[in-house]
Amino acid sequence: MKIEREIEDFDSLGENHVGTSSETPLRADAFKLTKEEKIDIIKDDVRHIMETLGLDLTDDSLQGTPNRVAKMFVKEIFGGLDPENKPSASTFENKYKYGEMLVEKNITVYSTCEHHLLPIVGKAHVAYISNGTVVGLSKMNRIVDYFSKRPQVQERLTIQIVEELQKVLNTKDVACVIDAKHLCVNSRGIRDTESSTVTSEFGGKFKSKKTRREFLDYIKLDTQF
Repeated sequence: MKIEREIEDFDSLGENHVGTSSETPLRADAFKLTKEEKIDIIKDDVRHIMETLGLDLTDDSLQGTPNRVAKMFVKEIFGGLDPENKPSASTFENKYKYGEMLVEKNITVYSTCEHHLLPIVGKAHVAYISNGTVVGLSKMNRIVDYFSKRPQVQERLTIQIVEELQKVLNTKDVACVIDAKHLCVNSRGIRDTESSTVTSEFGGKFKSKKTRREFLDYIKLDTQF
């Protein structure tokens, strides 16, 4: 009975989309195995799941699925777990003395809910105010992509993006807003296809109402080409 209660508690935690830490929970031996070794193990696990569900893996359409899924997990959708994939974010002196906020909006977010391993799809809007250094625009997209490519909770993802840019730029004046759909809500459970989740993290000057409002007004702009 105790085990059943614990399982119910863990299930409830996931349904409420609660994260336990601002750091992605990784074991100390997370990188002991090579990518190839991880793929081999996951491939067998996926095969076992499919066989347990009653699928015929001798079928031409299914026989390659375990290997495809394993490679996808390790090299693509969970590639952000590997620190080797962390983007280098070189900074440059702000020689043109641009002193207003810089906003990179509508950055595509493809992530995975860590509670049900279903997709999170949406947009991130990121801004910072330079304190003397700037970062290449594409690096902001790459940082969002890197932290998205791991089992995530949207709140944690938002915080991780801000904290990483704060380190790179050596300033607290960084903000991020993410608006995303969670397929664990849209395609199962309550199955609400219209709802989306909005999270935000504001650092430094963005904590003031005036600066925050300016940022939020920028991301409302309808950019069309």
